[in-house]
Amino acid sequence: MEESFDAVVIGAGIAGLYTALNLDPALRILLLAKGEMGGSNSARAQGGLAAVLDSQEDSQDSHMNDSLISGGFKNNTEALKILVSEAPKAVKSLLEYGVEFDCNPDGSLAVSLEGGHSHPRVLHCKDATGWSIVSKLSEAAALSRNITIWEEAMAADIKPAKNGFCLTVLYRGEFLPVTAGSCVLATGGVGRVYEYTSNSSAATGDGILLAERLGAKLRHMDWIQFHPTAFADHQRECFLLSETMRGDGARLLNAKGEEFLSAYDARAELAPRDVVCKAMLDEGIRLRDNHFFLDFTAASPAFIRERYPNIQAKLAAEGFDLSADKIPVYPCQHYLMGGIDTDIHGESSVKGLFAVGECAHTGVHGSNRLAGNSMLEDLVFARQIAEEISERGYSAPVKAGTFVPPSGTEPMPVGLRTEIRQIMQKAYFIKPDPHAVVEGFERVRDIRSQLDKGNFACTRALIEARALAHVAYAILKEVL
Repeated sequence: MEESFDAVVIGAGIAGLYTALNLDPALRILLLAKGEMGGSNSARAQGGLAAVLDSQEDSQDSHMNDSLISGGFKNNTEALKILVSEAPKAVKSLLEYGVEFDCNPDGSLAVSLEGGHSHPRVLHCKDATGWSIVSKLSEAAALSRNITIWEEAMAADIKPAKNGFCLTVLYRGEFLPVTAGSCVLATGGVGRVYEYTSNSSAATGDGILLAERLGAKLRHMDWIQFHPTAFADHQRECFLLSETMRGDGARLLNAKGEEFLSAYDARAELAPRDVVCKAMLDEGIRLRDNHFFLDFTAASPAFIRERYPNIQAKLAAEGFDLSADKIPVYPCQHYLMGGIDTDIHGESSVKGLFAVGECAHTGVHGSNRLAGNSMLEDLVFARQIAEEISERGYSAPVKAGTFVPPSGTEPMPVGLRTEIRQIMQKAYFIKPDPHAVVEGFERVRDIRSQLDKGNFACTRALIEARALAHVAYAILKEVL
């Protein structure tokens, strides 16, 4: 039976949840969560939310300037002005939802200094800010009468329909037709295109492929950010040692146990992520040794327990004590600054198709994201989209007609996703390897064609593999 909604939001991280919650309550909304609620990248975010609140020393102009410097001055300044100016409103809204940010003894909101920032302005919920926000927004969405939530659901396809879109949704193993007046892609990042990433297994770039098939413009797909301090345990899914630690006094050491960042950049520990990652790459070449360590032993055990309880617990499970040991770290893939190109209202080049969060290219980050700006972007541009959709008054389109589910029958070839990850890790890790990029692009093109043209049974694995192949192709094409 066909389901019909005024708006469909694909993705249940911060961006998707906040979009749904800010839409006109008179609209009927479907929110699709790829896994269970709380399984998004957003929920894993240790880092905080950058915002200039009531400060005599800081300013929105300074926040904007820091973002421009980190982004290589390739930012969309119009979008960036919106991001920075709307930040206090976003924080106020989260407080109203019950998010408990860290506070000073006098009850005022505590702010931290992080890499790339010239002033302390990053708010945290200890070292689990993302989870704290997602959990509160999820509670609110579950209580909203106009929001229908489908867990274990993903869009397999989107096609234009009269006055809207027709979606094929894979919902708990069954394909269902859904029509919607407008569609919001909040599908997150592309981390699983790499062998080592901080991203969850859900981050396969599904929304980017859906947008591409509809003819939406993609932009700057090669703008990939790597995080310098992932715990070096050689697991595909890396957990991070928050950059806030270096703002709190932690130091990055080379294989000889020496501090080295100041030799590459005067900002040393507070340099932006791309600078730190490139310095680590160069230092490894200089010493012919790629071992690096984060030293936070100068901090008191009590401070670490209070400030970083989750990171401390994860390291303890691996046999390390953050207050006593030097922790092995190495960069991993972390964030996509490019994606589905949008205007300042979050709309793609396809009318009625919006994108928000990591899958979107608003231009606010430039070529390198400033710490604390990603969750802020989720919130600010989710509200922009919600206001635009609510003002236009999209309504559910007419019935799409006979629904034909995917009909492939053959099993997908084994190992293609693994091969894509290996290609990307070799071809474009922090700096492109020109020879590997050319070879990798040719092979990825073949894999993409094989997956698109094959008569394979449509499963979650196939949907994700196709997305990964298209994402890898788009990235390497721009790197060439």
